[in-house]
Amino acid sequence: MAVIWGLDLKEIQWSKFKSSNMFTPAYHLRRTKMIVYQIAMIFMVVSESVGTAALSDYVDQQDGISERSRGRAMVHNNDIVGVFSYNIFVGIAVATIFGSGFFFDLFWPERKETPRVRLAWKISSVVVSFMALADLIAVTVIVATRRAYITGVPGVQALLFFIANGPPNPIYRRNAYCVASAVIGWVGVVGTFASTYIMWKSIDHDTKYGPKSSKFQTRREAEMAQPTGDQDVTMTV
Repeated sequence: MAVIWGLDLKEIQWSKFKSSNMFTPAYHLRRTKMIVYQIAMIFMVVSESVGTAALSDYVDQQDGISERSRGRAMVHNNDIVGVFSYNIFVGIAVATIFGSGFFFDLFWPERKETPRVRLAWKISSVVVSFMALADLIAVTVIVATRRAYITGVPGVQALLFFIANGPPNPIYRRNAYCVASAVIGWVGVVGTFASTYIMWKSIDHDTKYGPKSSKFQTRREAEMAQPTGDQDVTMTV
């Protein structure tokens, strides 16, 4: 099997996903990383997916009302479309960084990394964390305070166009997809910052002491030091 960037691809095995391997105490912060990284990835990707559903509905709203009005009415909902477009990008970025960290630690926990690679891990984790924070602040503000509106036709006619077009609701906070994306996304943000902290602690430990857990190493050394029944015992009189 090929070796890429010093990583032996034969280590990619389904057996690595067994709980006995994923949550082994042999490696420093192993169990914590396996859980917290997944929280960051899953909640950010779910927020992204729900937001994508809302984005698609609001794009269809633009097209539908424009077609019904024969181009006279212009729907202004680019704020929600734009912020959910950014939300997609952030979800992918978080999944890329912490998804990579998850699989690298799962398949190659004892890999050798240069100082530059370890610095890149640290910088990337901080960048995506603040990207996620900025994203959810924007999503929350827009969903809570903004709404879609129509120009080019009188107010009553604009309301009729919204009613005739059907969902989504022009008031963003009354759209369940928008609210759900924001709520789920904040859980992902907390998970992302927690993952960043854990990644930094893990890298610092690996740099100084290696990937093995200090408690596990101490226990192994104690087990190795214990005499076995096969050893000869010399008695001094």
